Amino acid sequence: MSKNSKVLNLKDKISGNEMDLSLCNLTEVPVRELASFTKATVLDLSCNNITSLPPEFCNLTHLVKVDLSKNQLTSLPDDLGNLTNLQHLDLYNNKLNVLPVSFSQLRSLKWLDLKDNPLEAGLAKAAGDCLDEKQCKQCASKVLQHMRAMQDEVDRAREKRLMREKELERKKEAKQREREAREKEARKREKAEEKEKRRKEYNAQMAAVAAREQQKKKNEEKKKKNGQAADKKVVAESAPKARRSLIGLMFKLLVLLLLGLAGVAAACRLTDLQKEAVCVPVNVAVDDSLSWAREQEGVVRQLVQNLSSAAKEFLESTQASKN
Repeated sequence: MSKNSKVLNLKDKISGNEMDLSLCNLTEVPVRELASFTKATVLDLSCNNITSLPPEFCNLTHLVKVDLSKNQLTSLPDDLGNLTNLQHLDLYNNKLNVLPVSFSQLRSLKWLDLKDNPLEAGLAKAAGDCLDEKQCKQCASKVLQHMRAMQDEVDRAREKRLMREKELERKKEAKQREREAREKEARKREKAEEKEKRRKEYNAQMAAVAAREQQKKKNEEKKKKNGQAADKKVVAESAPKARRSLIGLMFKLLVLLLLGLAGVAAACRLTDLQKEAVCVPVNVAVDDSLSWAREQEGVVRQLVQNLSSAAKEFLESTQASKN
């Protein structure tokens, strides 16, 4: 059956503002075709084999009265509350356990029949028997109140859930901030420790350099002092050595001179040369010297004593300078 034939058939089902699709052995609702007949505000789908309504059914907001009795409905669309103009709803003899929460939004609903459905206890109590017009009106009112209470409960639950989620999110963010703060503090502490370590290393290097400079200065001062002491020692040692060398030289010359004179005198007195003319003055001088020596014996003795004392003092001063 084509779309046009369906539309043609639906036209055959219309009578005024009523669309009668009952006893058509339907398993699903032709929503797309029904949307074209906005003037058909009364829809009869009773006595078919419809198991569910498509979500698009909730777009038929022009409907005022819907009869879905004696079908196989196990659930209704979640957005059923969009049918804001719906005043009369017959769900007699289906397989419904619950109604969608949006059912509470059917503000215009005045009549409702939920008999012969396996409703859950709370909904069944609110629906009542619905055996006459009055009871069906009461059913609509009480079920709306029940569903509004459920809606409120759902809203509160959703609000609590949202609050819990927000609280969890806040806690998560707080933990994140705390973790970031700890990490930041740890990085700051690490930087401070690294800086302190570099400062200590720098101070240690500077201290080592200063110690080396101080040691170098001490060594130079010590070396300078040692050099001055060595110079003084050299000067002190060189003076006696110079004096000793000069005295020794004079002494040697004197000894040589005396030996030479003694040799000449001995040669002129003990050998055949004493008769020579050259030895005459030598022999005379020797005789005079011997006479003078005998005369100056006391003076010589005093001179020897003086020389001995001078030599002793010289030796003592030399020993003291060495120490």
